[in-house]
Amino acid sequence: MSKSYIVSEARRPLRVNLYGERMGQPHEDSRLVNLLGAVAVGLTDAAVGDVAANAELDHTATAALVALLDFAGSESVQRLSQLVGLSHSGSVRLVNRLADAGLVERRPGADARTLAVRLTRRGRVVARRIRARRHAAIAATLTGLTQREREQLAANCEVLVTNLASARLAQRAAGERPSGGALCRMCDPQACQRADGRCPAAQAAAQPDAVG
Repeated sequence: MSKSYIVSEARRPLRVNLYGERMGQPHEDSRLVNLLGAVAVGLTDAAVGDVAANAELDHTATAALVALLDFAGSESVQRLSQLVGLSHSGSVRLVNRLADAGLVERRPGADARTLAVRLTRRGRVVARRIRARRHAAIAATLTGLTQREREQLAANCEVLVTNLASARLAQRAAGERPSGGALCRMCDPQACQRADGRCPAAQAAAQPDAVG
């Protein structure tokens, strides 16, 4: 190694983060990872935060209403807790709040120890409105993409969803609760063509070597 190279390296300013901590050399995918992170934050703000605020609900209540549309039409509190990533007691409090707002109703479950939860007519209207606003907010970000670029983005998203679903399955197999609950809790099953076998998350769960 030449002396001039050693000097130039020594004089190169150290890269530090916002907390003054020294940062290593950037990973080859650092820019892609950072851009994807910004997209995730922006989509969450537009598709979850703004929608929840408009409906005067918090994020978890919003997810619960949408999940009850298709994934838990009339399910137990325990099943709802799995979908939205809450403890049983947290789910009970959530159901109480939604019931007080006239969005869900409680009915006797399959046995004396369980309680079934289902959307009221008003709850279904609100849930559909939330999902429609979420769809519109995300669709607006596709402005400027050609049809070919949209098709490529869809293919890339299928890979990402598969990776995310597999990671969550591994967490469940390890006895951990994935953050946020079910990956598809805000999805529209018809849009992702789940019934036709095109949902990448469902495909990941159906693999013979899938865990959990």
